Amino acid sequence: MVFQGKDAVHVMTYEPLTGVTSFMRTLDIRDLGCDAGYDDVLALQESLLSDRINQRIPDTLLLLEHRRIFTLGRSAGADHVLWSDAELAQRGIERTATSRGGDVTYHGPGQLVGYPIVHLGEGHLRLPDYIHGLEETLIRALAEFGIAGARDARNRGVWIGNAKIAAIGIRVSRQVAMHGFSLNVNTRLEDYRGIVACGLSNAGVTSMAAMIGREQDMAAVKAAVIRAFCGVLGYSTKAGN
Repeated sequence: MVFQGKDAVHVMTYEPLTGVTSFMRTLDIRDLGCDAGYDDVLALQESLLSDRINQRIPDTLLLLEHRRIFTLGRSAGADHVLWSDAELAQRGIERTATSRGGDVTYHGPGQLVGYPIVHLGEGHLRLPDYIHGLEETLIRALAEFGIAGARDARNRGVWIGNAKIAAIGIRVSRQVAMHGFSLNVNTRLEDYRGIVACGLSNAGVTSMAAMIGREQDMAAVKAAVIRAFCGVLGYSTKAGN
């Protein structure tokens, strides 16, 4: 598979914080750019999952923006996609089933997607703690921009009142997690009209740009997410290669 663009595969390595575990862990961060095809990235995740299970790579975080697509998780109802196949084609939006948990969601330009490939066993993380950590990562990142994100005890993700700004859906195999989170930065929110987002008919969606009143610099948002991810999940922010 090929990812286009000069920043298509940018890899950084971080050392773990002292005392987090009894042995050394590292984190690779790969920036796949702003035009990532869903199937290509899913295949990459599956490959990295196998490598992580078999101890060939350290924990890895993929950061990217997808082309416009509706993805249906394992609990998604087909009727939660409101537009017909013909209308999706006319609008240039793909549709696909996927192996993550959760219902239907949207990915597209202006949305930061993070796919951590994380060994929960090595990190001494229970699944609820890991999901809580992803939420905390996004809440801390949003706080750097003056946005007060919050949890909803009934629905995973990060919320601004009754509007979701970040979604979370993962899959775990042999103690290694894949899939992850999506954060609406400069997302085209009107595309959400084609789905019942996350299966919640009485909830809305929002973005950082909508909350602040102007588009945000994606590089700055990525940097904030990296800082928060490393801080919450126990990696240091010492830059490697």
